[in-house]
Amino acid sequence: MQYRVYDEGQLHVVFGITDSNRIRLLHFSEAPFVPAQEPEHYYVEGYQFAILKYAGVNSPYEKQGSMYVAAEPGCSLLFEGIEESENEQGRRLVITQKDPKTGAVVETTVQFYRGLSTARFENTVINAGSEAQTIEYIGSFCYLGFEKEGLRDPDDKMLLYIPHNSWQKELSWESYTFAQLGLPQTQPHIFSRTSKTIEVTNTGHWSAKSYLPMGYIENTDADTGLFFQIEHNGSWHYEIGMQNDHFFLNVSGPTEIQSHFSKTLQPGESFTSVPVAAGVSHADISEAISELTQYRRRIRRPNADDENLPVIFNDYMNCLMGDPRTSKELPLVDAAAKAGCEYFVIDAGWYAPGEWWSGVGEWQECRERFPNGVKEVTDYARSKGLIPGVWLELEVMGIDCDKAKNAPDDWFFVRHGKRVYDRSRYQLDFRNPAVIDHVNEVIDRVVNDYGVGYIKMDYNIEPGIGTELDAQNFGDGLLQHERAYLAWLDSVFARYPDLVIENCSSGGLRMDYAMLSRYSIQSTSDQEDYIHYSTIAANVPTGVTPEQAAVWSYPLRQGDPEEAVFNMVNVLLCRIHQSGHLAEISDERFALVQEGISYYKSIRQDIKKAVPYWPIGLAHTLDPWVCLGLRTQEKCYLAVWRRGGDDFCRLPLADLWRDLDQAAIRQEVGMASGGQAAGASETEASGQAHGIAANVNVSPVQWKVSLAYPQEALAENCAYEYDSYAGVLTVEFKKPVMARVFEISRV
Repeated sequence: MQYRVYDEGQLHVVFGITDSNRIRLLHFSEAPFVPAQEPEHYYVEGYQFAILKYAGVNSPYEKQGSMYVAAEPGCSLLFEGIEESENEQGRRLVITQKDPKTGAVVETTVQFYRGLSTARFENTVINAGSEAQTIEYIGSFCYLGFEKEGLRDPDDKMLLYIPHNSWQKELSWESYTFAQLGLPQTQPHIFSRTSKTIEVTNTGHWSAKSYLPMGYIENTDADTGLFFQIEHNGSWHYEIGMQNDHFFLNVSGPTEIQSHFSKTLQPGESFTSVPVAAGVSHADISEAISELTQYRRRIRRPNADDENLPVIFNDYMNCLMGDPRTSKELPLVDAAAKAGCEYFVIDAGWYAPGEWWSGVGEWQECRERFPNGVKEVTDYARSKGLIPGVWLELEVMGIDCDKAKNAPDDWFFVRHGKRVYDRSRYQLDFRNPAVIDHVNEVIDRVVNDYGVGYIKMDYNIEPGIGTELDAQNFGDGLLQHERAYLAWLDSVFARYPDLVIENCSSGGLRMDYAMLSRYSIQSTSDQEDYIHYSTIAANVPTGVTPEQAAVWSYPLRQGDPEEAVFNMVNVLLCRIHQSGHLAEISDERFALVQEGISYYKSIRQDIKKAVPYWPIGLAHTLDPWVCLGLRTQEKCYLAVWRRGGDDFCRLPLADLWRDLDQAAIRQEVGMASGGQAAGASETEASGQAHGIAANVNVSPVQWKVSLAYPQEALAENCAYEYDSYAGVLTVEFKKPVMARVFEISRV
C-alpha cells in the first residue's frame, strides 16, 4: 500500500492507495500514524471515505442494515489522482475517483487551515456516464478506525459526546459509552460487522431543534479526540457503527431514508454534498472546542460586529414581551443609554395591534402602538447615542395576512397540492424571485425609512421535510430553498455590509455554521429563568464563538442585588443582550448592571480572541456549581455560578494554559504550518512536541487570581483562595444562588 501523508497543526492525515487502486482514509488523528498490520481487504471491502449510493445498484456487503458505509457504487470507486494546491486558507486537496460501471466521478475536496488541526470536506458527484442516475445517499466525511489507537477495548475507552438542543434547553451535552447506546463490541476477535448504528439525525428546517449539528468522540486510552461540525441549515445525519472490525463515523447532509432527499443527475450534471468540518485534539473537551472556536472564526464573514462586540438592549425578554409601544419604549431608551448599551432593538409586535401572531407578513408599522411612527423611537434612540433595531420574521407569512391570501401558491412550500403551514404561518420559498423582491423591499424599508442598523431575524416554525414545487422530491425542495436563503443573505450583506443581523430561531434552534458563517450574532435561547440560563451560558462556546453568542440579562423588577449580579455574570463572557425593566429597578441594582456593562467593555477585545476552558467539565442543568473560562495567552476570565449545594467549590487550574502552550511550541518548532522539526521523522517530531509540552507544566500554577465582577459590592458574600502548589482555586459563595467573575493572570 502506498501512503499519502499530510500533517497540519496536530492533525495527522494519511491516505492509503491499495494494490487494487482504491484510495482509503487510513488515519485522521492527533496521534502519529502507525501502519496497520491488517490485510488490505479491511480497508477495501464495504468502506469508502466518499460514500455514494445510487438507486438500482447492488450493495453486496453483509449486515448492512440501515447503515450507509457499504453503499455502491461508492465502494467500487477507483483512484484517479490527487491535485494539491495552496489558497488563502492553506493546503487544498481534490481527490478524484471514478466507478468504471456507472461512470460516477467523485471529487473530494479537503481544505486544510493553516495553523489549525481541522479540515473541511465536501464531495461532488459528477454523472460522467451515459444514463441518468439517482443519488440516494451522498456523504461528506467518513472515517473507519477512529478507535484503533490505544490498547484497551473500545467498550472501555471510547466516549461519544452528544449536544442535545431544544427550546429553552439549548446546549445540553451528555457523554455516552457505545454500549450505553446499544453498540457494545460483542465479538472482538472475529472479523465483524453489525447492522446496528448509533444515529443522530435532524429532519427539517430547524437545524438544531433536537441536537446541535456537531459531535465529539474521545479515546481516553490514547488521549485523542475527534470532533466534527455539519455546516448546513437544514436536514443532516450522522451514524457510528462497526465495519471490518473497526468503528466508523459517517457524516452527511440530507438523506433519503431520514429526510426524504434524493437527487437524479442527467449525464454531465453534478451535485455537491453539504460541508463537514472535522478536527482533532487530545482527549479534552476544552481543547477540542478551543480548536473548533478558532476554525469557526476562520470561516465566517469578516464583519465589524464581531470585532467591536457592541452591547445590545432588546425590549423583549422579561420586559415588554412582544407588546411594544412608544410610551413604553422611550423610558427604556433612556435607561439603556444610561446603563451603557450601544444598540436598542424594538422586538416583536411593532407592526400590528393586539394579537398579531397569525397576521404577520407585510411588516408595516402599527400607528396604534406608535402614533408618530416607529421612526420617532428609532430617532430618539439615535439622539441618545444608540443604534436602533427591529424584529422581523421574513421567512413566514401568517395565514391571516392579506398579502399571503392574495399571493400565488408558488410563493410558499407546498406538499400534496396544499400549502404547508405550522403554527398559523406559511413557509415562504426563497427560490421564487417574487419572494426575494418581497423580503428585499422589507429590508430596504426598515433600513432606509426607519434608520435601522440592527435586525433581529427570528424564525418560529418548522415546515418539515420540504416542498414538492419545482423539486424532484420534498427533501430536494428543502435543500434548494436553504441554499437559496443563504445566497439571499449574502446579497443582503453585500448591499448593507454594516448592518447587524441576529440569527434567532425560537432562540437557538438554527445554531449552525451555514448560518453563522454569515450572521455575526446568534440568539442562544428564549430561557426566561436566569438561574437555568446559566447552564446555557456556561456551555455557549461549544455551539458558537463567544463573540457571536447573544445571552439575555434581565434583572427582575423586584429582585435582589445578587440576582442582578447573577444575570450579568450570565452574559459577561459572550455578547450582552440586555433586557428587563431597567427604568424601574432600584438604584443599587441598576448600578450593578452599569458596572457589569462597563467591565464587559474593558474585556471585550479579549473575548473575541479567547478560547474556552471548563475546569469542572461542561454544565448540566442539575449541577450545583458550573464554571466557564475564556483564555487568551496571558489571561483567563472565569465565570462561576452556584445554584445550591455546598457553599464552596474547588476549581483545578494547573492545566489552564496547557494546550495553548503546546500550540505555541508547535509554532516555534515549525509545526503549526504542517511541517515538522528539522531533521526529525514524523514520530520524532510529534514526540518532541509532547516532550516540550510536558516540561511546560513543571510550575504552571503560579497564577494571580483576582475578583473582577462585582469588585466591591456584596463583598461579604464571596471568599476565595488560590493554592499555588496544587493549582486549585477554592471559591466560597455564602448565598445559595449567586455568581462571580474572576480574572487569572500569569505572573
